[in-house]
Amino acid sequence: MKNQSSADVRGSELNTIIGKGTQIKGNLKVQNSVRIDGSVVGDVHSSDTVIVGKDGEVRGQVRGKHVLLAGKVQGNVLAADRVYLETKAMIQGDIRAVRLVVDEGALFDGKCNMSEEKSQIQPKEQE
Repeated sequence: MKNQSSADVRGSELNTIIGKGTQIKGNLKVQNSVRIDGSVVGDVHSSDTVIVGKDGEVRGQVRGKHVLLAGKVQGNVLAADRVYLETKAMIQGDIRAVRLVVDEGALFDGKCNMSEEKSQIQPKEQE
């Protein structure tokens, strides 16, 4: 996550970190940003940025304003703004975002829908 496009979405407050070796089963909803270096089996919803580190894995839907993937995701990804797939990223699922950035080497198996209508993909309010 070294280039300018990924740096643009990192300015938000990082409140939650799921560390390497940590396993969560269940849905995760956070205010601000979340970084996942462990494993989550369930949906991940953030009001800002979701970062899945190179050792991170999510089996479920990922939703946020920005989504940066360096690890693995099995499920759909919805971003109100940008999805960024780094070189080692692996995603099996559909992507819906306004902007998509894909580094060479990233693996993406699914459909992509890019829409300017942010209201359709805006993160849902915290319950």
